[in-house]
Amino acid sequence: MYKKVNNGGDNVEREEISAGNQGKVKELVLFSLFTALTAIGAFIRVPVPLCPFTLQLLFTTLSGLILGSRKGAASVAVYVALGLSGVPVFTQGGGPGYIFQPTFGYLLGFIAGAWLTGKLSEHMEKLSFVRILFANLAGLLVVYLFGMVYVYIINNYYLNTPIGIWPVVLYCFLLAVPGDICLCVLAAVLAKKLYRAGHAW
Repeated sequence: MYKKVNNGGDNVEREEISAGNQGKVKELVLFSLFTALTAIGAFIRVPVPLCPFTLQLLFTTLSGLILGSRKGAASVAVYVALGLSGVPVFTQGGGPGYIFQPTFGYLLGFIAGAWLTGKLSEHMEKLSFVRILFANLAGLLVVYLFGMVYVYIINNYYLNTPIGIWPVVLYCFLLAVPGDICLCVLAAVLAKKLYRAGHAW
């Protein structure tokens, strides 16, 4: 269990702290909070031209940064499991049939992205804004990799609506990624402030 503290400069150092019962309660609260925020973020849409985006990536990225790789990924996985069980937490409802939605790959990508972002941050002794942003962007690439591959496979081999690789790259990456890059920057800013404020465990 880790806490990020201010070392007096621009960088934030990570030091290991013991976790008692109170710490475990805080962990559980944060875990549940990020699961809830991930669900809420799916319905908060930023209406920009060409490709509107939601705040879901912001919260899945922060889950990796704040909870760490395993717990961050697990909190997103719980959200996905809730949706597949029938709880309407996805943008188009819920239920096991959602795995056949072309966008389901992005949900799987959120799990992997949260894990990678958390893992990279765990291996950084000094967490500067640039390093946090690098971890966020690496996680973002994983999200899009999962999403684009899933869109291609589902459309071509299940929905019988053939689509080429270039249209997938254009519509599922090039047009969509600018907004998510902004969210990665925002997540880095928020995480740095949380680390310095001592609110990250």
